[in-house]
Formats: sequence, structure tokens, C-alpha cells
Amino acid sequence: MQRIRLRYTKRGRLRFTSHRDFQRAFERALRRAAVPMAYSAGFTPHPKVSYANAAPTGTGSEAEYLEIALTDARDPEKLRLLLDESMPVGLDIIDAVEARTSGLADRLTASVWELRLDGVTPEDAERAVDAFRSAEAVEVQRRTKNGMRTFDARGAVASLEAHTAQPEVHAAQPEAQTSQPETHSPQADRPTDQPCAILRLVVRHVTPAVRPDDVLSGLRAVADLAPPVPAAVTRLAQGLFDEETGTVTDPLAPDREAVAAASPTAATAAAAKAPA
Repeated sequence: MQRIRLRYTKRGRLRFTSHRDFQRAFERALRRAAVPMAYSAGFTPHPKVSYANAAPTGTGSEAEYLEIALTDARDPEKLRLLLDESMPVGLDIIDAVEARTSGLADRLTASVWELRLDGVTPEDAERAVDAFRSAEAVEVQRRTKNGMRTFDARGAVASLEAHTAQPEVHAAQPEAQTSQPETHSPQADRPTDQPCAILRLVVRHVTPAVRPDDVLSGLRAVADLAPPVPAAVTRLAQGLFDEETGTVTDPLAPDREAVAAASPTAATAAAAKAPA
């Protein structure tokens, strides 16, 4: 059985698709592409697909991950192209690698987020960011199925910066925050003829989970920052958080390295160097 790990996006209007909506679209794509899926046992077999830390409905993402199990081996890049052609535009399959290591979910320990705040000046955003970073704790509330829950939104935020929105589409992956491969830039859905600030933050995956809207609630609590329209939120990257550098690394890199080490080219080169 072969396992393939895929990276996919939620762009434009498709950011409003729920995780269940994506599951249905992806399973249709598997059938269209005639992927030799492995299935679970039981009365209602399902294709073996494992999803990891999906983004909340309404947020865009450049870094969603899943793993599929195949009964027959396939070339990961050719499989990626077939699946991408079978998916709606905006739900794009942008990376694929054969799984050669374990624990993909364990390598998703932090996310890099971008928040576009239309109607907020960069000066106001910078002032709110300074107040948030200076606080030892920022308590916020979120409604759950068990009622209102109060928790600290500050402890999970590893970094938070304010930037001025540029007239052109900005780079999707800030080099100082992530060492992941370059990705497609998030598309702006709104006009830029009004004040606009950009927040970029790295949030650790903790329990309870701290989401971008929780950070916005915290900014409102400490600095009365209240954007006049809902923020446009995009996950730029997720992966293993490096405490020393403050970067979020590519979670598929260990698999790529393992594949490269086991490639026939590497084996041939090693054999050529061996003494006769």
C-alpha cells in the first residue's frame, strides 16, 4: 500500500466551503481521476483519506494537508495533476509527495496567518499590535457547544506584526516567518482605495485552539481595534514551529528528503563509489 501526502488550497470564494464540502469535492475528484484508493472495512467502506488540522470555514488557506492510501503505486506529481484537474478552481492541489515518514499531524504545530483589515489605518493597527504584544495575557471569550468559554489568546501567539497593504498583491509567504516553499499569493477580494492594514502572525497550535478571530477579539479588548468590515483571513503556512528561529517549516520536507535518499540515482551513485 502506498501513501501520498497532498497540500491543497482554499482560495477566493472557495474559502467559504466547509471541511465537509471539501471532503465531498475531493472524493468526487478521486473517482474522476480513477485513483486506486484503499478503502476501510465494514458495511460502509470509505476511501482512506486522513485530513490534518483543517482551516475554519470562511478563511482562505495556502497550506492544507491530507494523506491518501493507494492499493497500487502512482507517481505523486502525475497524481497531483490528475486530482487538480478534477477539483474546482480555488480548491487547488499544489504539492504531492510519497509518505516515507510517520507523524504528519505531529509536525503541524503552528500556522502563519495573514489578516487583511480594510478600513483600518496601519498606525492604528501598529498601536493595537504593540498593546497586544506587551500584555502578559489577553483573555477572550468564544461561544462553544457547552456555552461561553474564556481563555488566553496571547500565549499562543509567537509573533505578530502590522504592515501596510500594498497596491499590488503581496507575497504569500513572508521569508522571516516560514521556510516553506513559495506559494500562490492570496487574491484580494476587496478594493484597495481605502485605508487597509495587514497583520501577519504565527500562532502555535495549542488546546484550546487559538484562531485568528480570537486574536482580533484580543486586539479589540486591549486597544479597542474594531475593523468596520470582517477581516479577510488567509493561512499562509503551517508546519513545525522552530523555537530558535521563530519560523514554520515545511511539514513535507522530511518525506521529500527520504524519497531523495532512497532514489535509484542515489543508490547508483553510492554503488559506483563502493570499492570493487
